[in-house]
Amino acid sequence: MKASLSPESTGDKLLKIKTTGRDDSNADCYHYPYEPTPYCVLERLAGSGFINAKDTVLDYGCGKGRVEFFLSYQTKAKCIGIEYDERIYNKAMENKMGGVASGRIRFELVNATDYHVPEDVNRIYFFNPFSVEILRKVLGRITQSYYENPREILLFFYYPSDEYISCLMTVDELEFADEIDCGDLFEGKDARERIVIFQIAQ
Repeated sequence: MKASLSPESTGDKLLKIKTTGRDDSNADCYHYPYEPTPYCVLERLAGSGFINAKDTVLDYGCGKGRVEFFLSYQTKAKCIGIEYDERIYNKAMENKMGGVASGRIRFELVNATDYHVPEDVNRIYFFNPFSVEILRKVLGRITQSYYENPREILLFFYYPSDEYISCLMTVDELEFADEIDCGDLFEGKDARERIVIFQIAQ
């Protein structure tokens, strides 16, 4: 992925956290490397109107917590981050000790396929955290939560792969809702620079 046109360190400094850098030390064919969402993309998401103070955001593969801190700070939403890698999870918890807006944030150390989606979660964020095989199981968990407590649920997929899109299009409970173009935020042209939004069909 090409570098963002705005410095990443500025966002970390504002939020009093440390989230920069890629980490693939525990990555494998099922769990993909940690790479934080660029702040300029999160700015566009926060300004889209899809997330506000009444919402609860769940971030799969939260890493060091950038999505949680930024969205909580900008939109006042409650945020939950789940992470399977204990070492990276510990970094998120370190950030929580001094980070801005940490009172609306919680992190959980858990495998995504084992996680029971809380009934108040209505916004869910993915930045290619794991394989399509795991995604299918996670989507099953999400739809189960919906049937237990029917509500509007929006799913945000940043920089989605063709495999992810193909998988999403085969899930009966999901329908395409919208798309946020992020291509102008980066140098060059990359068709994947977007946030694709799906919703649970009601």
